[in-house]
Amino acid sequence: MITALLASMPLAAWDGMVEKQVFEMDEYTTVGGDTIAPVRIGWEAYGTLNEEKDNVILITHFFSGTSHAAGRYAEDDAAPGYWDAIIGPGKPLDTDEYYIIASDTLVNLNAHDPNVTTTGPATPNPETGEPWGTDFPLVTIRDFVEVQKALLESQGIERLHAVMGPSMGALQAYEWASAYPERVERLVPVIGGGVADPWLLATLSAWAAPIRLDANWNEGDYYDGEPPLDGLREALKLVTLNANHWLWANETFDRSWADEDADPARELDARYAIEQTLDDIAAARAELADANHLLYLVKANQAFIAGHGESLEEGLARIEAPTLILYSENDLVFAPEGVRKTAELIETGGAEVELMTLEGKRGHLDGVLGIDQAGERIRAFLAE
Repeated sequence: MITALLASMPLAAWDGMVEKQVFEMDEYTTVGGDTIAPVRIGWEAYGTLNEEKDNVILITHFFSGTSHAAGRYAEDDAAPGYWDAIIGPGKPLDTDEYYIIASDTLVNLNAHDPNVTTTGPATPNPETGEPWGTDFPLVTIRDFVEVQKALLESQGIERLHAVMGPSMGALQAYEWASAYPERVERLVPVIGGGVADPWLLATLSAWAAPIRLDANWNEGDYYDGEPPLDGLREALKLVTLNANHWLWANETFDRSWADEDADPARELDARYAIEQTLDDIAAARAELADANHLLYLVKANQAFIAGHGESLEEGLARIEAPTLILYSENDLVFAPEGVRKTAELIETGGAEVELMTLEGKRGHLDGVLGIDQAGERIRAFLAE
């Protein structure tokens, strides 16, 4: 049995406030054949689902993200959801026209965020009453898609006007269009390619390494003791650094010291301002994150190949939806050449493809922080 805890749909124009909701499946069998029971994920929506249920845009989130794509949970929230610049009344993803839905993934990184609901290593295994830890089955990008599909079907949604998302969200978008071409009418992958190439495999491995080297990780069995926060913080520091670009670093910082009385050239423990800033960001993020969840996300992303098969060409050739790919030439996570190759393979399969570059000095993050520059092209693409 599949149940959804649904709030009442808004009757007027969306006012920018959002309520987090929860979807639950009594059990889910992964594409690898393992059973997870139960499965719970958080989700939120903006706009109104029409009677025909054909105005749906699915937003799939990035590696360290959540379903919070737009709006605020409370008026005093420090910032809205990550794509608020393009989601809302009159915006490119117009909530007066579209029903926009986003969900937390399985093994969501932010397992300890009160606004996140996810099932993963940190959640209780009903057979033991203790957190799953590394007994939790490995999951894939396709598993994220399958759970999203169940969420949509619980609301009677069979087709998507569009699916779009940045980074790991782009991987989910490709997988949606390849696995269910009859359900996806438009595809908008942002800052992501069709396969985890060797560069990405190595980058993800580097993100995982500090956790595995932290003695408190204890092979993933740390829920009754001290969590591996040192390793988690170092991992998240790498995530933040790689998601940015040297243009941002060099224009935002100089060689200032973190402590004006401590010269890094003369004291081993003294630090530069950029080091301290990255440490502070990582420390704040680590408070809401879970180390095992990061490792599981690394595995899911490393295993990705569009179509979840052996051949990238075959997986991308199954995509039928007109496709708008947004990418950055300064991306240090997804190689631009790989994104362009993805576009070529989709086009070879017969689908219409357009590539648009995102400008900026944030590198990979320009697909999140600078998405508004593509707003009018996205608006037109959704209307075509």
